[in-house]
Amino acid sequence: MILNLCPNPSIDSYAWMNNLVAGQSNRISNIKEYPGGKATHIALALAELGTESMLYAFWGGSSGEWIKKECLKKGVYINGIGLKDNNRKCYTFLSENKAFNNTEILEPGPSLNKKNWEDFKQGYVRLIEHTSIICLAGSWPRGISADTYAELIQIGNNFGKRSILDCTGKQLQNALEIGFFGLHLNEHEAMSLCGSANMEDLLKTLNGRVELVALTRGSKGLELFYRGKLITANVKIDEVISPVGSGDCLTAGIAYGVANNFSPSKIATYGVACGAANCLNEDLGMLHLEDVNRLLPQVEVKEIIYEQ
Repeated sequence: MILNLCPNPSIDSYAWMNNLVAGQSNRISNIKEYPGGKATHIALALAELGTESMLYAFWGGSSGEWIKKECLKKGVYINGIGLKDNNRKCYTFLSENKAFNNTEILEPGPSLNKKNWEDFKQGYVRLIEHTSIICLAGSWPRGISADTYAELIQIGNNFGKRSILDCTGKQLQNALEIGFFGLHLNEHEAMSLCGSANMEDLLKTLNGRVELVALTRGSKGLELFYRGKLITANVKIDEVISPVGSGDCLTAGIAYGVANNFSPSKIATYGVACGAANCLNEDLGMLHLEDVNRLLPQVEVKEIIYEQ
């Protein structure tokens, strides 16, 4: 089973509006809601790929109940800690008015106390022995220290489990002090981490503290470093309907490949196919297996000579 840790799940909404006028009442004409949070998307994609996938999170109020119910419908196992305050909602506004089309408004989510954290950590330890890979992704609610991911990764390391991390800022920097199996980041995140979007510069900064590095470049595809090999992979699609969550689905494809002991090239192929499949439908952060299977043979993969 792959365990997906989502500290700050959300209800993600597409909201249609004709215009947005400051200081006046603005009406949403239509809204569609989806279960959200980076690791939520990963868990949903893994379930669609046919892998046992568990989502471990803080579940807040009626919002948390709705997210759990939607994930259960799609074959994701659910576990975690209940909170009184609601999980957050995140809105993406769609409009013909380009000035605010794709504008996002993100709620902060609930606050956590020390007991919430200790309960969460204890539950995490209980689940680890049944886990092959741990995917940790996204932001944390308020009330948590900047070394929280590092502490959870250390627990995983102590059990001999492989962790794949997708986060930024102090949480990432502190986790790198511990060292872990896999890291997914995009060009902007690489720039923030090491001042460069070049894979070789990134690997020098990481200095062996991560075994697998997935660097995504949007429409330019993926660079994957694993087992001493540097792989580039990309696939062309005719139309991008929604890119939201494509990076999370790519992480799912990589975790799926690692869990099945695929070669570095095949892991990169699955990552790219899953990320692209997400772009082919308007459902936020979701993919369909038939799209993945159709895209897999179309992925262009190349091994780059890399001198360490």
